[in-house]
Amino acid sequence: MTDIAAVDHDPKSVGFAVSEASVGDYLALMKPRVMSLVVFTALVGMMVTPVHLHPVLGFAALLCITVGAGAAGALNMWYDADVDAVMRRTSRRPIPAGQVMPSEALAFGVTLAIGSIAVLGLVANWLAASLLAFTIFFYVVVYTMRLKRTTPQNIVIGGAAGAFPPMIGWAAATGTIGVESVLLFLIIFFWTPPHFWALSLWRAEEYARAGIPMLPVVAGHAETRRQILLYSIVLAPIGASPWLFGYSGLPYGAIALVAGAAMIGLAFRIVALGDQKEGVHAAKRMFGVSIMYLFVLFAVLLLDDWLGAPGRILL
Repeated sequence: MTDIAAVDHDPKSVGFAVSEASVGDYLALMKPRVMSLVVFTALVGMMVTPVHLHPVLGFAALLCITVGAGAAGALNMWYDADVDAVMRRTSRRPIPAGQVMPSEALAFGVTLAIGSIAVLGLVANWLAASLLAFTIFFYVVVYTMRLKRTTPQNIVIGGAAGAFPPMIGWAAATGTIGVESVLLFLIIFFWTPPHFWALSLWRAEEYARAGIPMLPVVAGHAETRRQILLYSIVLAPIGASPWLFGYSGLPYGAIALVAGAAMIGLAFRIVALGDQKEGVHAAKRMFGVSIMYLFVLFAVLLLDDWLGAPGRILL
């Protein structure tokens, strides 16, 4: 295989050397695990609208959102190849592992971004396409190129990029931005900090070595644990807001409140245990539970809509 380090040592190079990357390497560039949650939340945003898209158009719109999310992931990996190489969690990604040239990742990401935006505008509407374009721009330029390396609030502000997909799905189906889609945006926005800060608590040394000012690196573990608790307390009622505002039924509200209480309980445990070994385990557990929290809320919201929201209470 081509010696990538020799022909293209600059992680942001746009040279013309060619690697022997496989299809799997390019799929890995798209961050499939992250993309799967993005696509699911976009699907829910699309399905819970009062407008029902034709299945073919709906599938095409969702595919465009999927490709757009993959484009953002590829461009993120292109720009972050230097820091990915020094972090154990990311050192085996395609670029630092020498499977894909940085210039190839850049071309791949730009092509996917332009194609997904253009096609979404044609098969759905240009509001949805504009939101997708803004999301990619925000994630790549605002978060990756600026916030991530300059401020411990990178996850708080940058989390908006991951919160837009349900709004894009809603816009693809309705051509508008409804209150419901804003509530879904807020759920993901306030979920993001405790989710990623839980991860950063046990990865703080890696972030410090890479020069990334994550909250534990800049403000310390104690302040990070306090912020996790504060955001979890705020997240709980926001998670239940679709029910509180009358857009979902009582079953969703009950599950959202229980799930929110579980997040708060884990956050209190993280604070109480501190830097003890059990505290590290609690942070790891919260990272995993937070993923389930978001998945369960959106899955129940979708089921609630399919069942016609029995017992829905309009406030």
